[in-house]
Amino acid sequence: MSALLEIRNLHSFYGKSHVLHGVDLTVGEGEIVSLLGRNGVGRSTTVKAVMGQVDSTGSILFKGEEMIGLKAFQIAHKGLGYVPENRDIFPTLTVEQNLILGEKRSKEAKAKKARWNLDDMYGMFPRLKERQHTAAGVLSGGEQQMLTLCRTLMGDPDLIMIDEPTEGLAPKIVDLVAEYLNVLKNRGISILLVEQKLAIALEISQRVYVMGHGSIVFEGSPADLRADANVRKEWLEV
Repeated sequence: MSALLEIRNLHSFYGKSHVLHGVDLTVGEGEIVSLLGRNGVGRSTTVKAVMGQVDSTGSILFKGEEMIGLKAFQIAHKGLGYVPENRDIFPTLTVEQNLILGEKRSKEAKAKKARWNLDDMYGMFPRLKERQHTAAGVLSGGEQQMLTLCRTLMGDPDLIMIDEPTEGLAPKIVDLVAEYLNVLKNRGISILLVEQKLAIALEISQRVYVMGHGSIVFEGSPADLRADANVRKEWLEV
């Protein structure tokens, strides 16, 4: 399987604060990879660095092309989608208006048939169809998470990075999110999942990375991580 996203020796900074220390990470085509770790270790910084939102050195190759030095909107147009932890919906716009805003507008995008449309989104998440004319700001947390994910999909990404999609959601909605991440994978989208819930990550991922103090401290399969009590105890368990 060829690497779609390849991060090598990534160092990232907030001003003088050195947050990432030589991160190496890959995501293959049609693969779900989870990035695990406690709060504050640099997981969110990693995905923000990929999107050009953090000062970084090293190399971030996407489809073989260097992303470091590009602006966030340029990176998004290359086919990288990002669902931030804070969801970033437009609260005064309706669900449908939020989704339409996610569509790519470039000539290249219009020439190429998009994989996703409004009917796909409503088919995957019937609740959004019921709420299509409702202001996004009054949706529940779970509905807002669905909306953010769908708005990103409307941009037709080849790889989607999702930061803490299950944070604050009811267990039933968490299961639904896991189910739909598998649907995305089956439709050919690669996923880099930043997640604290070990159970969901181990259930749906092909590979996992564990981060500690701005570095990768473990890489392997879910089975490898289940078998390594020392890594779980030192880097994951509270």
